[in-house]
Amino acid sequence: MKTLYFDCFAGASGNMVLGALIAAGVDEGKLKAELEKLNLPDFHLSVEKVNRSGISSVHVHVKIPDEKNHRHLPEIEKIIDESSLSDSVKERSIAIFRKLADAEASVHGIELSKVHFHEVGAFDAIIDVVGSCIGFEILGVQRFVASKIHVGSGFVDMAHGKFPVPPPAVAKLLESIPFYSTEIEGELITPTGAAIISTLCDSYGPIPELKLEAIGYGAGSRTYDKFPNVLRIMIGESAAVSERSDAETLTVLETNIDDLSPQILGHFMERALAEGALDCWFTPIQMKKNRPATLVSVLCHTADEQRFLELFYRETSTIGVRVQRVERHSLKREVTTVETEFGHVDIKRSYLNGEAVNSKPEFDDMKAAAAASGVSVKAVSDAVARNKA
Repeated sequence: MKTLYFDCFAGASGNMVLGALIAAGVDEGKLKAELEKLNLPDFHLSVEKVNRSGISSVHVHVKIPDEKNHRHLPEIEKIIDESSLSDSVKERSIAIFRKLADAEASVHGIELSKVHFHEVGAFDAIIDVVGSCIGFEILGVQRFVASKIHVGSGFVDMAHGKFPVPPPAVAKLLESIPFYSTEIEGELITPTGAAIISTLCDSYGPIPELKLEAIGYGAGSRTYDKFPNVLRIMIGESAAVSERSDAETLTVLETNIDDLSPQILGHFMERALAEGALDCWFTPIQMKKNRPATLVSVLCHTADEQRFLELFYRETSTIGVRVQRVERHSLKREVTTVETEFGHVDIKRSYLNGEAVNSKPEFDDMKAAAAASGVSVKAVSDAVARNKA
């Protein structure tokens, strides 16, 4: 599995990610051509090679028109969604902006839709986030891992005043992520950098076992004496995962509920599945004060995490949801159709190393055929078995 490792010994920012991707092999011309699909006002992407404490790296600067107005999340989502970019770039970009907006909303105590991106600069943040997602797609990255994150130290001036490093929104984005501070002064991890890494990465720690293919260094704007202010990315096949092409990292959201009608819980499951959850299930549990309760669990793609968190909060009585990353392995599948005297029925087959190990007719198809023909489901099942043979 093509894996990208963020080595955040000097933190990370949106333009550092972009610079590192270009240094690692993303074609500058192709990147600019893809960014033009956003249909934004004129902008210029300045790309130059620089030296940071002896390390040759790429610095990216987005030159933008003078903007007076702040952009809110729905407007940014609309810009991305209405572009002609690929679905995967749109999905990742929107997930990153939702993560960023959720952190800002939590810090300021406002609704998600009312967050405006004054702290990160809406225009260049769009270029940084979408450009990074374009770069990930160009390089074929499937999995993201990061080191512990160096946040810097001291204070930073923001629109609302002077705040300690890491500032509130960044601290919120780094929840459950290992980070550290040293004597290096300044805000090393920016909101955009933290949003990209916290949205995409499924694990944090030492460099995983890699068959290394590319290294890129993206330069930050500040220079330090004998401290390379760069983000290093390392890209290669992950030996631990590449042998299992069926592996994917997903997210499980779960909460305990003891005060909600079973009708509403049933409605929540219907909504979750209709919204694209990979699975949803209920587990009977016992809570404090000897109350019988229900553990509500949703399995979804990591990029959809924020959407299902909102569904939990809007459709249930919970005030908190646990989040965990899981790795799922699944067999290769294909669907074929069998014609019977009662109508057609789809057959789902699964394969292990090219060998069919499971074969199962779609029950809904059999039920529909039985109802249309006035026979039992068993009769349709027997017909499927005869025709499969």
